[in-house]
Amino acid sequence: MKLCCLWFLLLVVCLNAQAQQEDVWKILAEVGFESRPTEENGFEIESPRFSKRLWSYNGKVVRVKGYLIPMAELGGRQEYMLSALPFSQCYFCGGAGPETVVELQTKQPVKFVTRQITVEGILFLNDFDPDHHMYIIKNARVIDP
Repeated sequence: MKLCCLWFLLLVVCLNAQAQQEDVWKILAEVGFESRPTEENGFEIESPRFSKRLWSYNGKVVRVKGYLIPMAELGGRQEYMLSALPFSQCYFCGGAGPETVVELQTKQPVKFVTRQITVEGILFLNDFDPDHHMYIIKNARVIDP
């Protein structure tokens, strides 16, 4: 009986620990957009406006699970995007918004797989450089290949 109670307690603790992990994609969705003119030519661009909670993650290590999108076809080397959605539904191919992808900056090449992977790195919010995505994970590394 004691062993059964111990196993039950262990199961409850493990499930509780699992439930406490935050869904980073939901946090990344806390963004709005505003039009503002560029300094170079005065054209209007859509700039992200991040929530206060989202800013609290800036510069912090995050773990996010998603689908790898290699950018080598677009001329990049070791440049990747991670999508909350499978490739056929991602921001570039489907109808999802820009908050469903993050730019990955890695030191090592990442082997392409079609299943979900978990990536860990330092999240940076980009609201000023239109040559990069609004979410960048620097020093990204795959946790579960």
